[in-house]
Amino acid sequence: MDNTPEIPETPRTPGTPEVPETPGTPEVPAEDPNILDDVHYTLYQASGGKRFANYIVDWIGFSLVWQFLFAELLGRALVLFNFPVENAAALYSVAYVAVFVTFGLLVGGLEAATGGKTLGKLITSTRAVNEDGSRLKPGRAFLRYLVRLVPFEAFSALGSPSYPWHDRWTKTIVIDERLTILPPED
Repeated sequence: MDNTPEIPETPRTPGTPEVPETPGTPEVPAEDPNILDDVHYTLYQASGGKRFANYIVDWIGFSLVWQFLFAELLGRALVLFNFPVENAAALYSVAYVAVFVTFGLLVGGLEAATGGKTLGKLITSTRAVNEDGSRLKPGRAFLRYLVRLVPFEAFSALGSPSYPWHDRWTKTIVIDERLTILPPED
């Protein structure tokens, strides 16, 4: 007479490989479930003060780049194309559009390349992410900038918590990286 306990046979789902079992060990499913599926992350939104600091630092950085690089290029291009520089309204309009396009390409491009970081966000340890905590893709980063061109958009950032239109409409959030643990990157 054998003293080993009899283990009942476990029903097998058709199409799954048969896994040999050792007595006393739990059955391992053939399909390995993602153990992180039920993990929830808490995103801590950056304070209004940090967001304002981001804005100021980004504009100062952009102004320096603009003044030492792009303004010279714009001036040379206007002269090259015989732009009527005596027409102040036209010159102002061209400069205004050039500033916003350049700022958008720099900030949007920087956010796209770094997954939601700009110079200001680097200094304040904040990051723009999707609402689920995943990193920004380039299209979403540029869309955030385009929404900033909406008139009076800057006023939508006032209030506590700060949730401006460029976050709300693109389903993004600026988080404090010191307080938030982000999900692993794919």
